[in-house]
Amino acid sequence: MPFHVEGLVAIVVFYLAILAVGIWAAWKTKNTGSEGDRSEAIIVGGRDIGLLVGGFTMTATWVGGGYINGTAEAVYVPGYGLAWAQAPIGYSLSLIVGGLFFAKPMRSKGYVTMLDPFQQLYGKRMGGLLFIPALMGEMFWAAAIFSALGATISVIVDININISVIISALIATMYTLVGGLYSVAYTDVVQLFCIFLGLWISVPFAMSHPAVTDIGLTAVHQVHQAPWLGSINSLEIYTWLDNFLLLIFGGIPWQAYFQRVLSSSSATYAQVLSFLAAFGCLVMALPAILIGAIGASTAWNETEYGLPDPMTKKEADMILPIVLQYLCPVYISFFGLGAVSAAVMSSADSSILSASSMFARNIYQLSFRQNASDREIVWVMRITVFLFGASATAMALLASSVYGLWYLSSDLIYIIIFPQLLCVLFIKGTNTYGAIAGYLFGLILRITGGEPYLYLQPLIYYPGCYPDENNIYIQRFPFKTLAMLTSFFTNIIVSYLAKYLFESGTLPPKLDFLDAVVARYSREHMDKATLVKSDNIVLNELAPVNPRHSLSLSSTFTNKEAFNYVDSSPELSNTEDN
Repeated sequence: MPFHVEGLVAIVVFYLAILAVGIWAAWKTKNTGSEGDRSEAIIVGGRDIGLLVGGFTMTATWVGGGYINGTAEAVYVPGYGLAWAQAPIGYSLSLIVGGLFFAKPMRSKGYVTMLDPFQQLYGKRMGGLLFIPALMGEMFWAAAIFSALGATISVIVDININISVIISALIATMYTLVGGLYSVAYTDVVQLFCIFLGLWISVPFAMSHPAVTDIGLTAVHQVHQAPWLGSINSLEIYTWLDNFLLLIFGGIPWQAYFQRVLSSSSATYAQVLSFLAAFGCLVMALPAILIGAIGASTAWNETEYGLPDPMTKKEADMILPIVLQYLCPVYISFFGLGAVSAAVMSSADSSILSASSMFARNIYQLSFRQNASDREIVWVMRITVFLFGASATAMALLASSVYGLWYLSSDLIYIIIFPQLLCVLFIKGTNTYGAIAGYLFGLILRITGGEPYLYLQPLIYYPGCYPDENNIYIQRFPFKTLAMLTSFFTNIIVSYLAKYLFESGTLPPKLDFLDAVVARYSREHMDKATLVKSDNIVLNELAPVNPRHSLSLSSTFTNKEAFNYVDSSPELSNTEDN
């Protein structure tokens, strides 16, 4: 492939535009808020992100390189087609469900990160455990995006993929490092506009190429390959449902989503942003769907790409840049590919910021340095942004199965964090013992189900499983949803069982080594007042902190309900003593 100077210029122009916007947003952050809440301004943008910018940045969190490339690929691949392009509908429904049920309780309590309610209810140990799958999801997602970005750029200009990945990662890390959420949000606006304009300009040219058959005909008739509308056979229906539920509910418990929710000026605004982003995800998927359909309707032997076709060459995941490169005029191709390449970073920067925010606040500050100054937290965030950015880049360059690792980690978020989030927000009475048991049961059931992308053979063979070409067994049974439900109900059952055993005196108080039931709010449990600022939450909404008065169960048991107010006034105590 010849070196294309025009393509390189297009990429440089888009990258410089995004970098300039990021630096401007960083300057805006410096002039926002007081010196005392600089870290919060970086994490949640001072909680004054408006509807327009908020809607764009929440949409761009999902609509990145993986979203548009993956949607086009699903539509293009023979045997799958539009029926298996679940991301547009799945993520849109995820945002609607998140807006209806999760955005309001999270924003109204003034949390700063997604892990705050877990540490508030279950303690810092459980917060640390839940940080692991959350971090894995964010880091592997960023690595997968950088990997796809390098491959996309290599289609435009014949340069080394490693160089393109490193440069892209450096730019994304740079503006995230200096500007935090403001830089990410405002660059998201530019990136989303680039995707929308770049793809919609390219679609008419690609569709009118002489080698492309009418996509209306190829939707239902086999011409060059199977119809691109696709179908779901009876044997695959449970797999389809399992993946669809994972997209809907597994798309909620991500720090990247709640960072936008918590940056809203009010709980109502947080809900509206979710609904706007749901609509935006559907709109932005349309050109990717059309490009996938165009790829399935093309006689590739009549193009410069030639034979074999992208599917035979195992380049189906690159169908979007291939269509733009070979079916559009040169100037349109470079504009579209340059815009898409620059826009791919819209999800990677969000993941890097999300990971550093959770570490700086929930691990460093609330677990180890509760008296850390705001300046110290800001520097911890900057260092971790750089470290996480470098780690994601290294994984993109070195790991041969980044996508497999991301699939597994996103499964863990669905199976482990989602049921925990349900319990911590809506199920009263759950405690640390139930949370740990649910965590372990969900993890075990997921790992023993196997993972073909990592060549991980299952230990539990569910009904309908079959071996693939590598003799790795594929599960047809919806075992991911089974693992999620098992984790959810295990949390509730073990929590109430532990509560009953300690309340009834079956187990002595000294066995409550996690302080989760007896003397729950002891000195070892983190002070809830450090989780949220007094100007963001009414402190009497929190569960009270009751000291241990004696070793009798009647006076030491304080875990009546997670969010109920328990009056511990001296008058009541005296009455009980009498």
